[in-house]
Amino acid sequence: MNLFRAIVHVDLDAFFASVEQMDDAKCAGRPVLVGGNGRRSVVAAASYEARAFGCRSAMPMMEAVRRCPQAIVRPVRMKRYQELSGRFMQVLRNYSPLVEPLSLDEAFVDLTGTERLFGAPSDTVVAIVDRVRSETGLTCSAGLAQSKFVAKIASDLRKPRAVVIVQPHELEAFLAPLDIGRMWGVGPVAEAHFRARGYATFADLQHASEERVTADLGASGRDAWLLARGIDSREVEPERPPKSIGQEETFEHDTLDLERLRQILLGQTEAVEIRLRRRGLAARTVTVKLRCANFRTVTRQATLPVATDIGSELWLCARGLFDKWCAKEAEPLRLLGMSLGGLEKRQENLGLFSDPAVDRQRRLDGAADAVRKRFGDDAVGRAGARGRRGE
Repeated sequence: MNLFRAIVHVDLDAFFASVEQMDDAKCAGRPVLVGGNGRRSVVAAASYEARAFGCRSAMPMMEAVRRCPQAIVRPVRMKRYQELSGRFMQVLRNYSPLVEPLSLDEAFVDLTGTERLFGAPSDTVVAIVDRVRSETGLTCSAGLAQSKFVAKIASDLRKPRAVVIVQPHELEAFLAPLDIGRMWGVGPVAEAHFRARGYATFADLQHASEERVTADLGASGRDAWLLARGIDSREVEPERPPKSIGQEETFEHDTLDLERLRQILLGQTEAVEIRLRRRGLAARTVTVKLRCANFRTVTRQATLPVATDIGSELWLCARGLFDKWCAKEAEPLRLLGMSLGGLEKRQENLGLFSDPAVDRQRRLDGAADAVRKRFGDDAVGRAGARGRRGE
């Protein structure tokens, strides 16, 4: 494949569920649902055998089990998935330094200019898929094209265990029959808007002029008009820093037990701060998310004067936000969560102008992190914390 750009999108097939099928012979070839068993639990992943019954991720677990009563339900094992994700990403980095992870189980890889090392990109993508299987035990699907947008569509088109290569001369023909629902950025509301104006497929956009589409749909229409032709100049951006880090929990039953809620929030804050420090980051904003029994979602946010990774400072801020909510509008909750934003690289505060109290707290956090690294995340924690669940 002689391309000026050679972009690959690689996606592990039904990742969480496939791991459970690989690790437990009882699950092999059986419908598997990954997630909680509670009344309000949702499906984190469904194997292809379960998908045949209409099960899918984000579906309420009770509904998925109703559709597929023979399914095996397995809890989320995040540490195991992270371990295999690390192996997966390392395979990709063996073929290019330009790897952009999108999640634990998918990434873009820029193979442009790698021909002298590995041969034609069309051969390399097959080698990547084979190597992922040999080094992780998992199957993946991959799409190769000139752009990120087309590569991602291609990888999803014939899952599982498929490689789809879109040659430059067949680009528009490849995209033409696709439903407008596959267009990047087109959700259910926008999809109805497109259809109402006669754009049901990519071909409909290809056959219209840019001026007409823009007049019908505005700026988003122009973007879609370009993408329908495979025009996407976005680069593969390796190691893109996260915008936020957070954790939340949906409760089996609504609760207004404020002491229990504080304990859960403390555990969440501790879990998130650990992840923050492991990435060498500091946070400037703290957000507490509260979903009430009637599904009304409330967020409370505070901005710190200086970005920090110190656990006691983050907890003081999160607790303050929660306590203000308690004082003014407390009501039973079905979900509680917290997140850190405004992330930036941590700056060491050393020298003549360092704060001894801050330095002492940072040493305490560092010592606790060292214990966790050796003995696991639950080896040490603040008294009263509940609900810490690793990463």
